[in-house]
Amino acid sequence: MTSRNHAFSRTATFVAAFLFALSAASALAGDFFEKEGMAIRGYDPVSYFKESKPVRGSTAHKAEFGGSTFQFASQANRDAFAADPARYAPQYNGFCAFGVAGGYKAAIDPAAFTIVDNKLYLNYNADVQKQWRADIPGFLAKGAKNWPRVAKQTKVIE
Repeated sequence: MTSRNHAFSRTATFVAAFLFALSAASALAGDFFEKEGMAIRGYDPVSYFKESKPVRGSTAHKAEFGGSTFQFASQANRDAFAADPARYAPQYNGFCAFGVAGGYKAAIDPAAFTIVDNKLYLNYNADVQKQWRADIPGFLAKGAKNWPRVAKQTKVIE
C-alpha cells in the first residue's frame, strides 16, 4: 500500500468512526430514544393516550425526564406528564419494543405505536409493528427479560 493510500485509508476510517460516534451521541443524549435532542422524535407522549394518535410537540411546551427533553402539543399535556411521567413515558425508554424483544436497541417511528395495559410501546416502522402485534404477550415477555441488558447498550439501529 502506498503512503498516499494508507493516509486515505486512515482518514476514511477516522471519518467513519466520527460519523458513527456522532449518530450514536445524537440518539443517546438522555435515557430515552432521542433524535435532534428531543425524546421520541419530538412527539407528545401524552397525545397517544388522550387523542389515540401521535401529535408533534411544540418547542413552547417542554419537560425533562430521565435526562431527556420531551415536547408537548399543549401546556395541559406538559402538566399531565410532569405530574406523572412514568404513566406517559414510552416503555423501554422509547426504543423499538420489537428490537428490545430481539435483544437490541432500534430507532422508532412515532406513528408505529401500540398501547397495552395503559403503557406506550413504539416500533421501528409499520412493518415491524405488524410483526410485534402478532405476538404482543410473547414479545413483552422477551422484552422484560432483555431490557436490563439492552438498556446498557450504546449502539442503536437507525
